[in-house]
Amino acid sequence: MKKYQIKHRIDVAAGRKPADLLLKNCRVVSVLADEVVNTSVAIADGVIVGFGNYSAKKEIDLGGGYLSAGLIDSHIHIESTLLVPQEFAKTALIHGTTAVIADPHEIANVMGAAGIRWMIKASEGLPLDINIVLPSCVPASRFESPWGTFGSSDLKKLASLPRVIGIGEVMNYPKVIAGDPEFLRKIRLIPGMRVDGHAPGLTGKDLNAYIAAGIHSDHESTKASEAKEKLLAGLHIMVREGSSEKNLNEIAKIITPANSHRCFFCSDDRSAHDLVNKGHIDEILRMAVRAGIPPITALQMATNNAPYYFRIKRRKGAVAVGYAADLVVFDSLKKFNARMVFKEGKLAAKDGEILIPCKANFAPKVENSVNLARTELEVFRVKAQAGKMRVMRIIPGQITTELETARPSVSDGLVESDISRDLLKVTVLERHHASGRFCTGFVRGFGLKKGAIASTVCHDAHNIVVVGTNDRDMLCAVIELVRCKGGFVATCGEKVVDSLPLPVAGLMSNMPAADVASAYTRIEKTLKKLGSAVDDAFLTMSFLSLSVIPKIRITDRGIIDVNGDRIVPLFLK
Repeated sequence: MKKYQIKHRIDVAAGRKPADLLLKNCRVVSVLADEVVNTSVAIADGVIVGFGNYSAKKEIDLGGGYLSAGLIDSHIHIESTLLVPQEFAKTALIHGTTAVIADPHEIANVMGAAGIRWMIKASEGLPLDINIVLPSCVPASRFESPWGTFGSSDLKKLASLPRVIGIGEVMNYPKVIAGDPEFLRKIRLIPGMRVDGHAPGLTGKDLNAYIAAGIHSDHESTKASEAKEKLLAGLHIMVREGSSEKNLNEIAKIITPANSHRCFFCSDDRSAHDLVNKGHIDEILRMAVRAGIPPITALQMATNNAPYYFRIKRRKGAVAVGYAADLVVFDSLKKFNARMVFKEGKLAAKDGEILIPCKANFAPKVENSVNLARTELEVFRVKAQAGKMRVMRIIPGQITTELETARPSVSDGLVESDISRDLLKVTVLERHHASGRFCTGFVRGFGLKKGAIASTVCHDAHNIVVVGTNDRDMLCAVIELVRCKGGFVATCGEKVVDSLPLPVAGLMSNMPAADVASAYTRIEKTLKKLGSAVDDAFLTMSFLSLSVIPKIRITDRGIIDVNGDRIVPLFLK
């Protein structure tokens, strides 16, 4: 901050000079004092400088609206919205979000360090603060095949880049608990920076060891008891409510006025469809209040707690003197519809419309990321063996899976999908280096009756994943993914029946958010016609390879027993 700005703000605060903007007739929601105050708010140089009667160059009457700090998402993978940062920013801003903490480990898996640099460049100059935590687990585990590995030395080179504020979720908790030297170097890389955790189901001494290594937070709790244990052990709790991971209603049970300062909201993975049609953190606020969290407490968790946790240098997250004038106006503390959004004291959005330029600086193209060695039926064929086989079962509303066993359906010595038992083939194919590596297994829970679905969005390495009722439709889907440079594809009768191309690293579209949301809605409806029994089938499918989430996964390297940290055969011995 320049000296003349400090002097100017002091003069405005003291009433010696006019404010740039005065927000009149508003009910200020103070998350610092835990109360609502009827007053006016003076703003100068994009910063709040005072409350009460001030002269100003411009006045806006808020008509008794509730004035809150702008909403903050404490943990999100922007790539999972399927939107480039510019389009994401437009959509998030109109819902009252003024800042996010983004972990770009999706594009880092596809492009390495160049992907992180792309994300920083593509989000530069937007009217939404996109802070970055550096991906700590590329690959997520030794069982995944990203574009390249990401070591502590690679992270150190990126730590000084603009807007880098921490280390992203440390997913490989077995390595951390074992005291792996490389993971400890990552955790201790930058003194004073926060290190986000990822500890699904961890408890007891394993949890203690994980925290003792230097982990500060977790967003993977699915049960109230799990979140409570982690809170008691010393972790900050990110309360997650995404498109496929829905944990708010359960975790809300343990939030109290005494511990709420240690808890904050995140979406983790949010689809463009949900962003456009339901909202962002504003939707989480609505749910939180319905779940019994007091409105001011919920706003504290949506605004002030994340900047405090991440030690963001510029004061954000409260309507208070000296804080950035990133603000949102609500008419109700139950509905939380963002009537106006201010960014650094400028009216940025009103009634769902963007009012200021929202264009990022130039970022290089990141297309042509789908490189396959094999597109043939042989990839999907599984030779029959004696005995039962391991089967993944998806859990609606969660990204964890259960392990089941089933007798194979065999024809001419080959194991086939069996729609009568909801046993479908799932294949993962490496797509970064045309290695020809692949693995085929079986999954239960999708409910497809015909056709196949395939995607290049496949956490975390983002290889190709395809689920289908027959080999020919699976092959057809993979061939189309190569042609359209990545995305979502549905096939039936060896024909493409619907698709959503995602040519930006095979993860994102350049289209406007509304168009992506519309296309996503359309293709999900197509899946229902094919018999899909789950909502957000593509999002659910995208987690089948995430080898750090219990209990069983599949990658191009094999079928993974996550808790056992090992590759296991399809057939039981």
